[in-house]
Amino acid sequence: MKNFFMRMTLLLSVLLLVACGNTTQEANPSTKDDSEDEYWQKIQESGKLVVATSGTLIAASYYDGDEETEDQLTGFEVETMREIAKRLNLDISFEIIGVDSVMPAIKSGRIDISSATITDKRKEQFDFSDPIKYSYITMAVRKEDNSGIETLEDLNGKKAGGGATTIYSQIAEQFGAEVVTYGNAPNEAYLRDVDNGRTDVVINDYYLTKFGVAAFPDFDIHLHPTLNFNLTESGVLMPKGAYTLQEKINEVIAEMHEDGTLSELAIQFYEEDASKFPEKEIIEIDGLDI
Repeated sequence: MKNFFMRMTLLLSVLLLVACGNTTQEANPSTKDDSEDEYWQKIQESGKLVVATSGTLIAASYYDGDEETEDQLTGFEVETMREIAKRLNLDISFEIIGVDSVMPAIKSGRIDISSATITDKRKEQFDFSDPIKYSYITMAVRKEDNSGIETLEDLNGKKAGGGATTIYSQIAEQFGAEVVTYGNAPNEAYLRDVDNGRTDVVINDYYLTKFGVAAFPDFDIHLHPTLNFNLTESGVLMPKGAYTLQEKINEVIAEMHEDGTLSELAIQFYEEDASKFPEKEIIEIDGLDI
């Protein structure tokens, strides 16, 4: 009899838990469903994607002409975004925004998406698509002496040009450099200051640094010959919880990988296939808090 009552008590407890679970589920429907419907519905109603881009980065986002019009805006990031919007049957408009203002603009709803380096810290506040570009981190330094930088520890006491919120400036600060910020300045401003000694280094993406340095042959600067570190992945940055948009963009990116469009765009603008992992030995630096 004692065992019978124990079994009945256990059964009632299980039934009670199931009932409570069902009640909770009904009272609190999935926030994922709510957020994805609301955000995707907003984009569908507008019929377009609003994209943040810098317009100042050679090969990635720049004006190919004398007039700074949207028709002359181009680059790997720009054309990739155009292709994504086209395959989603959406119009596209670009807003020229400095890198430090992109994330606040996405949070406020001013813009929908942008291209950005994927990091664990950023994923706490935003969602990302699958990668559209693979790269690594390098530096622009003075030719004569590599700006006195042979290891990351040599950044201590140096001046590094960059955006305040970029992962590159975070790395500079972690190793003791002073970050000099410029707003949404073109490559020339950053690199000229390394040449004239106002700053010592620009830490940045390999492709952006390569084309930036090549564009100004009169500057006494070059890519650091040995400091190539930490593979990076870039994707489409979007608000946290934009699940339907994320899913649809990922489907399009998969198509673009499969049909070769991403490779073609990468080679067109970077002269290398940045849509694939670089075939180069890259040092991985442990402990970077990015």
